[in-house]
Amino acid sequence: MYLANEQRYCSMIYKSCGNSGLKLPVVSLGLWHNFGNTNTLENMTQMITTAFDCGITHFDLANNYGPNRGAAEVNFGKIINNQLYPYRDECIISTKAGYVMWPGPYGNWGSRKYLIASLDQSLSRLGLDYVDIFYHHRPDPSTPLEETMSALDHVVRSGKALYIGLSNYQPEQLKKACDILNSLGTPAIIHQTKYSMMEQQIKNGLIQVHREKKIGSIAFSPLAQGILTDKYLNGIPENSRAADQNSNFLTQKNITDAVIEKVHKLNHIAQNRNQTIAQLALSWAVKTGELTSLLVGASTPSQIINNVNMLSHLDFTDDELAEIDAILN
Repeated sequence: MYLANEQRYCSMIYKSCGNSGLKLPVVSLGLWHNFGNTNTLENMTQMITTAFDCGITHFDLANNYGPNRGAAEVNFGKIINNQLYPYRDECIISTKAGYVMWPGPYGNWGSRKYLIASLDQSLSRLGLDYVDIFYHHRPDPSTPLEETMSALDHVVRSGKALYIGLSNYQPEQLKKACDILNSLGTPAIIHQTKYSMMEQQIKNGLIQVHREKKIGSIAFSPLAQGILTDKYLNGIPENSRAADQNSNFLTQKNITDAVIEKVHKLNHIAQNRNQTIAQLALSWAVKTGELTSLLVGASTPSQIINNVNMLSHLDFTDDELAEIDAILN
């Protein structure tokens, strides 16, 4: 069920981000992979402009996205300033800080020193005066939560960001962070977490916190880094992320026989719904996660179009949901 103040333009759906006045598209474009130095500027430009033409107005980055660190912001900065600058006020641009960005004691985690310096560097790489959403990328076990939240409050009051987001927080951490930000007068409007058919941690208390604190939620890796596509139905392709020996994330050990069996069963359901398995996975995440938006990655413009087309088939029967649950559990 969508929020009452959901809006639809063309095929895209826009939902209110928590208790704020900001609306996000149900499908957002994540620049975690494929916008670094291993891609061509031409292909990246085509993906960004295709996404925008499809109604995707939200582009999600982080300081360390690449490869190499910072490259995604540099490349997106070229595209936004060369292609989309007349439409800057129609774009939601987010970035983050919280993972290691530069060596030494001030280039990681959640200190005021790191967060403010990192955002200044991000704005320089992007060639922008402000970002729409600035996230703390992960909790810092060593820095007082009050210091981190105070720094986030500061960047909004300084005009460097319009809104604050949090990412990868556990339920109790998220509650405390939201309470501090509320007391400062700069509430968090969104929380970013991993959610897919293969990883459902959002159901372990986070959905309840999102409701209680009236913040939006956005899921990254809703396709489980490509597992929930047709890419691995017949094994591991040589040019896939899982085949890359240098991958720090998806590896061959993640593509087990049991996983592939589940994907084949899910693909059968998708075919009966006249969807691709990727569209099925995205539709299911929207249906079950109480999400404001999904962050999808892509390596080609056609993948973006395919992902957006899932919006035409968001409904599930009770039997379909029960069959999917049986496969996943």
